[in-house]
Amino acid sequence: MCLAIPGKIVKIDGNSALVDFDGIQQEVIIALVLNPEVGKYVIVHAGYAIEQMEEKDALEAIEQWKEIADDQSLDLSDML
Repeated sequence: MCLAIPGKIVKIDGNSALVDFDGIQQEVIIALVLNPEVGKYVIVHAGYAIEQMEEKDALEAIEQWKEIADDQSLDLSDML
């Protein structure tokens, strides 16, 4: 099964970016995303941003991931 979690770009440095996943920040590769920008949301899989998404959709998906984590007695960080 593949998990793709949305996060918000906080800082860009070349082909990598610091992405915030509801308070958890990680470095990801953004080379696959066309015109990434600070403040935009991206879907991240296996350390790579694979697509940009609208903020509304990203926030809805984050809430759904949090519900899944709660149902499994996990923290969102366990899924990253």
